[in-house]
Amino acid sequence: MKSIEQRINIIIGQLEGVKKMADRQDDCLKVLTQLKAIRSAVSGLIQTVVADKFDTCLSSLKKDDKKLLINLKKYVTSN
Repeated sequence: MKSIEQRINIIIGQLEGVKKMADRQDDCLKVLTQLKAIRSAVSGLIQTVVADKFDTCLSSLKKDDKKLLINLKKYVTSN
């Protein structure tokens, strides 16, 4: 399984690639395909962070913030 840092570095590389594609005025469909891949990678990163850090974050929060975080986790994991 990739670490959070590895996932971030992959996303950075993808974004740099899209920037180069835009600078070269590459085919719109290719750019959009890469952007979709980036969106998927960011979604995976969010799910990884939620899964890895959820319990730690939850233990340090106030009651109202815990409810918010729990609802946020439900939203993230359902999308």
